Amino acid sequence: MSEEVERGRLYELGCRISSVVSDFSAHPYVQFGFVIFCVVWFLSGWPVDILTAALSIIAISLTQMVLNRQNEREREAHRRDVAMHAKLDELVLASRRARDEMAGIEELEEEDIVELKENAQDARDEAEKAEADYDKAAKRKGSKA
Repeated sequence: MSEEVERGRLYELGCRISSVVSDFSAHPYVQFGFVIFCVVWFLSGWPVDILTAALSIIAISLTQMVLNRQNEREREAHRRDVAMHAKLDELVLASRRARDEMAGIEELEEEDIVELKENAQDARDEAEKAEADYDKAAKRKGSKA
């Protein structure tokens, strides 16, 4: 149990470090600073192999940190999406006029979703037409009376 808690703390620490480093390194001034650093390195005549090795290590590390940050953001976005779908499903099921089969359609294939959307549009069009016909009939009755 203690190892699991410790692993969680180390994982969270790594995620925080990745977040800070990826946000910092993505800033344009930092990228410009790397270019200036490399130019100064070349102009000063220092060994290029050290710079090459350092830049390779930095590139690999930054790539891993950015990917870790992206994975964290995707997990958070997925959690929000699941919560939003649960809320929408609840609203669809609670609404008397909504069709219950619309709840949970995000799990269907895209073609099935498009078909349901078209069917829903057809149902709305028919309902609007029926309402307009009812209004016309009510006006005719009112004008005859």
